[in-house]
Amino acid sequence: MNRNIKAAALSAAMALGACAMPGPEPELLTGRAIFLQNCASCHGADGRGDGPMAAGLPRPPADLTRLRAEGEPFPTVHVMSYIDGYFRQDDPGQVMPEFSGVFTGPTLHVDTGDGLLTPTPQPLVALSEYLATLQE
Repeated sequence: MNRNIKAAALSAAMALGACAMPGPEPELLTGRAIFLQNCASCHGADGRGDGPMAAGLPRPPADLTRLRAEGEPFPTVHVMSYIDGYFRQDDPGQVMPEFSGVFTGPTLHVDTGDGLLTPTPQPLVALSEYLATLQE
């Protein structure tokens, strides 16, 4: 009988362990933090294309304060696709690296304009939202 009690206690402990609260969620970086970490060296801290590495590039980095045409909404999907590398994958003269392997992690569902929600990495969404705030 003592053996049955031990087995029951072990089973109960295992069941409780399975119900334990999960660990804390990883802290998500803000769009600004992602920008400063991955983009500012070329595009500059203000996004104007004047970062410390800009002078050594074969083409000047884009001025990210001018991505939105006057009177138009911010081109979120185009910007995210460009950063990710989707629009640039076949451009042999491309200077900007593809960030598809960098901006991974939890996904958000984003309407890309066709009414369908597309799973998109949260860091890419956060960065795009930050770039929208830089527009002049």
